[in-house]
Amino acid sequence: MPSPGRSRMWWRQWMTRPQSTWLRKAIFQIHLWAGLALGLYITVVCVSGSAVVFRNDIYNALAKKIQIKPEERALTRYDLERVLQQRYPGFALHDVTSGRNADEASEVLLVRGRSEIRRLVNPYTGEDRGPAVSQWYRVFRWLSDLHGSLLLGTNGMMVNAIGGALTAALCLTGLVVWWPGVANWRRSLGIHRGGWKRMTWDLHSAVGFWSFAFLFMWGATGAYFVFPQPFRATIELFTPINPPRSPQMQYQRPPEASTTFPLAPPRRRRPLTLGGKIVRGFSLAHYGNFSGWPVKALWVLLGLVPLVLWGSALVMWWNRVVWPAVRRIRTEASIGATP
Repeated sequence: MPSPGRSRMWWRQWMTRPQSTWLRKAIFQIHLWAGLALGLYITVVCVSGSAVVFRNDIYNALAKKIQIKPEERALTRYDLERVLQQRYPGFALHDVTSGRNADEASEVLLVRGRSEIRRLVNPYTGEDRGPAVSQWYRVFRWLSDLHGSLLLGTNGMMVNAIGGALTAALCLTGLVVWWPGVANWRRSLGIHRGGWKRMTWDLHSAVGFWSFAFLFMWGATGAYFVFPQPFRATIELFTPINPPRSPQMQYQRPPEASTTFPLAPPRRRRPLTLGGKIVRGFSLAHYGNFSGWPVKALWVLLGLVPLVLWGSALVMWWNRVVWPAVRRIRTEASIGATP
């Protein structure tokens, strides 16, 4: 067990010159190799998450676009094709996909040789409602599957949960590596002029610091969605998640002569406890579903941060590890080739 004097000395060294401590050197190596290994995964998940932040808003806009006023009779395929050929001469009606309900527009595919046109039309009048929207649904469904399960189904969700936990751990190691000492911590909050190597380090360090809370939150909540029980059990240690049950009214059998039955009291929505608000906050914080579109726009931009961090990490890794190794191999090869 280290003596109190040695502990104070180590702490003083950590506060003033952390780069010289063995702990910082060890965590730096962990952060370096774990970041390189997880960088592509984190980038794919976060960028795809940025792409689907406004998914529900876009769905609502598309739903309004396909809404029509239903009428008594829809056009036959022959009549619909005649109307469309007046608008698109030379194109033949190849396929018609009706809406799910009577108040939704149909999607048509028009073909002329190798040319194709997909449009929304009113099936009752043939009115052109604009470009088809089905491709947008397919794109966002694919992006959602990529973000939620890496296109691997249930196994992908498990991988995502483990990846989220590792991402949160990577953020913690990054915070340790970022700490430059009490004399320099303010300088490490921004990017300063200098050589490109120094600026790359400043970029990675500053962006990592300012985005730490968001990336840690995304990693932790991503793990929660698949493994909620450990999180809920931890919250329950401090505050209950489910509100207490309200007392139930006892059922009383009516008199034999009566033909009426007592009505059950209307159910009231029980208010959320602090624990329930915390659990709900996980989902709100992960997807940015609070305070409207400005927060969602911020979430879209922050989702691109891992791309910056991973790119700058690759540049520093190449400069510090790969390129010196390449030069060493070249030097040894040139010396070996010298007669």
